[in-house]
Amino acid sequence: MAPSASVVAALARPGRWDPVALAERLAAAPGWSGPDEIGDVAGKLLGRWRSTPRAPADRFEQQVAALPALPRRHLRDEAPPPARWRWPVEPWTDVPAVARALHLDDGELAWFADPGGWLRHISGPLTHYRRRWVPARSGTPRLIESPAPRLAELQRRVVRRVLAAIPVHDAAHGYVRGRGPHTLARIHSGRPMLLRLDLEGFFSHVTGARLAGLLEAAGYPPAVARTLAGLLVTATPPAVLRGCPATAAGADPDPRRRLLDRLAAPHLPQGAPSSPVAANLLAHRLDRRLAGLATAVGARYGRYADDLVFSGDADLPVHGLIARITTVAAEEGFRVRPGKTRIAPAQHRQRVTGLIVNSTAPAPSRRDYDELRALLHNAARTGPDAQNRDGNPAFREHLLGRIAWVGSGRPRRAATLHGLFDRIGWDRRR
Repeated sequence: MAPSASVVAALARPGRWDPVALAERLAAAPGWSGPDEIGDVAGKLLGRWRSTPRAPADRFEQQVAALPALPRRHLRDEAPPPARWRWPVEPWTDVPAVARALHLDDGELAWFADPGGWLRHISGPLTHYRRRWVPARSGTPRLIESPAPRLAELQRRVVRRVLAAIPVHDAAHGYVRGRGPHTLARIHSGRPMLLRLDLEGFFSHVTGARLAGLLEAAGYPPAVARTLAGLLVTATPPAVLRGCPATAAGADPDPRRRLLDRLAAPHLPQGAPSSPVAANLLAHRLDRRLAGLATAVGARYGRYADDLVFSGDADLPVHGLIARITTVAAEEGFRVRPGKTRIAPAQHRQRVTGLIVNSTAPAPSRRDYDELRALLHNAARTGPDAQNRDGNPAFREHLLGRIAWVGSGRPRRAATLHGLFDRIGWDRRR
C-alpha cells in the first residue's frame, strides 16, 4: 500500500529537485509496492513542479493529494493471486523479497534497477556503467558497456538464481555449459553445403520489455519481473550516443543509425556478465523455429551467439532458406546482418566458429597454426615481452589458451606448440 499524500509531501520537498534525489527520498517511506510506484510518483511530481515547490506545507500536501497519478490503493484484504512457477527459479513474490535476497534495501534496489528511467540521461560518476566505443570489422562501431563491480555481482546473482533455471534451446552452443565452438562445429563437419548468417546487434535487440515478459512467463509478478529486468538492462545516455564514431569509409551507414536507436532504449549491454545468458533465453523461439525450418529442408541448425549455421546436402535450397531465415529472425525481434551471409560448398573452405569443418574432425586452420608457431618461436628467441605487443598482463595464460585452441584435435600440432612454449624464458626481461 503506497504511503499517504502527507508522507509523500513531507519527503519530497527537502533536498535536490531532480529524478535521482527525489526518488531516493521517496524510497525511504514504507509501503511502496515496488520501485515502479516510486518512479511514477516522482515523475508526476517533477512534471507538476519543475523546481522545488514554494507553496506552504499544508497547501503543498493538498496539491500532492490531488495528483491523478498517485498510485491507487488496494484493499488490504485483497490477496494477490498465487504465483505459478514454470521453471525452478527463485520464488520471489514481491519486490521486497528480491531486495532481501540480494542483500539490498528497497532504495538500493530501486537505484540499481532504475524503474523510472532516471539514469537514462545521466553520464559520469552517477551511472552504473563504464562505456567505450570500439571499432569492428563490419565498419559499424561497437559499444562496450561494462557494469560497475557491485552491479555486475548483482547481475551474476540473478543469473545463478533465476536465469540459470530457465532452459535454453538445444541449438544454442555459445555461453552454455557443456557446449561451445567445438560442439557446434562437429554438428556441421563434413557436410556438402554450409550456410552461415550473422545477426545484427544481437544484445541490443533484446529490450527490457522482452526480458520482463520472459520473467513473467517464468511466474514472477509484473513488478518483480520489471525489477529483475531493470537490473540486467540499461539505456545509453545521449552524451555517449553523440560520441559514437562515424561509420568506416565505404561501409553502410544504416546499421550505425539502427544501433543508436536501439541503444537509446533499455537493452542488454554488451559487457555485462548476464547479457549472454539472457540473450540466449530470448532467442529460444528463434532457435525453435529455425531448427524446425532446418528439419523441414533436411538440414542441421546451430547457433553460437549471433552466428547462425545451417548445413545439408549439396542441393540444399540455400537462397530460399536465406529468405525464410531473414523473415523468421525479423518476426522474432532480430535482424540478419546484410552482407555477412556466407555460402560454402564442400570444395571451398568451410569455417564455423573459427574451426575448419570440411573434414569430419573440426580443427583451426593451418594459417592459425603457422601464425601461433611463429609467435612462439619469436617469443623464445627475443623474450615474451617483445612479442606481447598488446600489453596483455596475462600473456603466458593467453598463449596457453591459444595453444589449447589451435592444437585441439591435432595432437602433433599441440606437441609442437608446447615444445616451442617450453623454450620461452619467462624470467627474462628485455
